[in-house]
Amino acid sequence: MNLEEAGTPCAFVDLDVLESNADRAAQKAHRLGVRLRPHVKTHKCVEAARIQVRGHFGGITVSTLAEAHAFAAAGFRDITYAVPFPLGRIQEAADLAQSVDALNLLLDNEATLAGLEAYGRARGVRFPVFLKVDCGYHRAGVDPERPESLELGVLLARSPHLVFKGVLTHAGQAYACTGREEALEIACRERDAVVRFAEKLRAEGVPVGEVSVGSTPTFSAVDDLEGATEARPGNYIFYDAFQAAIGSCSAGDLGFGVLATVIGHYPWRNGLLIDAGALALSKDPGPVHVRPDCGFGLCFSADGRRALPELRITGLSQEHGHVTGTVPLDYSRYPVGGKLRILPNHSCLAAALYDRYLVVKGQRVVDEWRPVRGW
Repeated sequence: MNLEEAGTPCAFVDLDVLESNADRAAQKAHRLGVRLRPHVKTHKCVEAARIQVRGHFGGITVSTLAEAHAFAAAGFRDITYAVPFPLGRIQEAADLAQSVDALNLLLDNEATLAGLEAYGRARGVRFPVFLKVDCGYHRAGVDPERPESLELGVLLARSPHLVFKGVLTHAGQAYACTGREEALEIACRERDAVVRFAEKLRAEGVPVGEVSVGSTPTFSAVDDLEGATEARPGNYIFYDAFQAAIGSCSAGDLGFGVLATVIGHYPWRNGLLIDAGALALSKDPGPVHVRPDCGFGLCFSADGRRALPELRITGLSQEHGHVTGTVPLDYSRYPVGGKLRILPNHSCLAAALYDRYLVVKGQRVVDEWRPVRGW
């Protein structure tokens, strides 16, 4: 069928755009001399991940153990669980590690180090572990300028019960940038912070194998990753309205969207109602630091060929999207029962609201992908 015939709201993936995004990132990683370890949390789909790792070593990054289980079952052998490890799931991780070549864990504190060591000592398990470094996002990670951070790295590297993989960082602060030039500055700080910390560890006699960086805004902007060994962007495979607004990509690179139906006309307030609400688009406010009136996604015609900047999604309730005209609306262009394509602010969050994606080439639905769910 054609996408326009699908029931709504439904999520769709533009396969041509996805493959183009994947190829561009793979080529850039080769050009910069780093391994590409894509983050699969954006789509959580085995099919998309297989496209992402083409031409690279096949390693991936996950954000949940549910993802790790599913991708291991699908044949992915080198997986980094890029969240500071929750010790309550140590047995689950140990069991999963037996089915892959590497399940790399992450820590940034002595308590987690002690817990992993105790388990390893008692069970004869040696987990491969990264030390998370804070390069300015301040969500997680050790401060690379503090002496106790260096001490933790030395303890980790010298543990007989763990395998020190290296250092890892994530420049999430790049999402607050306003353009590509600013993203490049943050990318350089991301790289420099973790490379310098690796050099400090080496000066203490600690071999540092991997120096891992990654975020879609920084990877899209960076032009030099000397000292790094791998990159872990994720959102680039779909991109979204947020990434387009901050200069990571163009509107033509957006590969994930939601098909919605017009279910109401309200000429007295110059508005429409669609059947895609918060549970179809997410309530991510989008790039309000760049465009305060951005609304909850970009509107396009049902076939995707016409941008509709005169439509702005100004409010969301659970199952309804409130659309307001930026100019007086010609309602004949948006009939009740007609359909619109919405490109959400945040593709990762919006995609997580669906149990399947329709895969399209042009207007034609050619496949259906089922993402992993759960934690």
